[in-house]
Amino acid sequence: MVIPSAAQRLLLKFAPSFSAPTYGRWVVLAVAAILTTGRRTVTNLLRTIRGVASGHASSFHRVLSRRKWALKELALTLSTFILDTFLGDGPVVLAVDDTVDEHRGKTVYGKGCHRDAVRSTHTFTAYRWGHKWVVVSVLVRFPFATRPWALPILVALYRSPSWNEEHGCRHKTPPVLARQLVAVLMRWFPERKFVLTGDGGFASHDLAALATRRSDHLSLVSRFHGDAKLCELPPPRRKTHKAGRPRLCGPRMPSPKDVVKAAKRTKLKVKWYGGGNRKVSVVSRKGHWYRAGAGLVPVRWVHVRDLTGTHRDEFFFTTDVSMTPKQIIEFFTQRWSIEVTFEEMRSCLGLETTRGRSEKTVLRSAPCLFGLYSIVAMLFAQLPKSKQLAGSISWEGKATVTFSDAIRAVRRWIWADWILCTPEIGASFKNLPTELRNRVLDAMAPAA
Repeated sequence: MVIPSAAQRLLLKFAPSFSAPTYGRWVVLAVAAILTTGRRTVTNLLRTIRGVASGHASSFHRVLSRRKWALKELALTLSTFILDTFLGDGPVVLAVDDTVDEHRGKTVYGKGCHRDAVRSTHTFTAYRWGHKWVVVSVLVRFPFATRPWALPILVALYRSPSWNEEHGCRHKTPPVLARQLVAVLMRWFPERKFVLTGDGGFASHDLAALATRRSDHLSLVSRFHGDAKLCELPPPRRKTHKAGRPRLCGPRMPSPKDVVKAAKRTKLKVKWYGGGNRKVSVVSRKGHWYRAGAGLVPVRWVHVRDLTGTHRDEFFFTTDVSMTPKQIIEFFTQRWSIEVTFEEMRSCLGLETTRGRSEKTVLRSAPCLFGLYSIVAMLFAQLPKSKQLAGSISWEGKATVTFSDAIRAVRRWIWADWILCTPEIGASFKNLPTELRNRVLDAMAPAA
């Protein structure tokens, strides 16, 4: 496949990570995964671009199951391109979360029974058999969107305690995996400052301690516990050489929920979920979060009350005590974009439809789909405005471009300027009347 000039700037960056034959097949699979609307199995991908994918079908299966290439190299290339192209020199906002990808079968590598946060409620817990992926995304503000888009760059597979015990591996919780992924990013980009936003599942003392140790490179913003154990700094050790170790913490401070009961509230107008604005009232204090055996972590916490009454009261915190309450709230509310990304991954890119079972296939197929989400968003951002508008669908009340618009425009562009431009098909397609040609492209490029 001859890569169009509009896509060369991005796709050719990945070529050094593969051998020449494998890179060609990888591009074919990536393009087919964008165009396909059903299951993202390799066989179904090849059906979508039948005639363009030269070679035996087994050679495309082996790209995921046997060929030698590293996901980390692709992640580094993708991260570098996003940071250099779409982000300036300021702090890079990250969002971390986990999602469950259903995948049944007795011989599927790494599967387990996981709680499904999307289908669970306060009174009912839903479980699904499959894979749980911990995903770190970069929040990018595109000029055509009112809210930041969460572009996945690093993905790790969470393995259940029973699976680790069976295979003799050390168990790693989602916060531990997130800590490892963020450490990789800081090693790749030592000159960058990152702000990591995570839900309550990632409000761990260990992750906060990492942000404190690397405060020049990382800050953590997450939910906080109303009854968290906060302490003052330990008093200086007297020069009496008394026996025993020095104190690790000072006197106990009132818990955040006790402070909120009697504190005076301050009203603010902040950016809210979805890109809108909201009036809230806040209470904020500083303290040191203590965990036995782990020491103190300086934090600033804030209690948020939505004055419209649509959201329940929340506690947030950050390890960067210089942040204002307004900054803490706005950093955290941006995190919701990763939840939107997970939903769009399922509806538009077939996240739960892969059927690989071997170790390499499982560890490559889903992460590649996450990376493909970022590639589609960046390809759409680089298209001319006329081609962007060709894929958008408007309705009453719609105020911004969605990912379904983006993937529809990219699919339309790939069919018109890439697949149907081949010598065998191009001449016949161009001879069609313009109206009929547009109707055919609309039918071949649905949103989902």
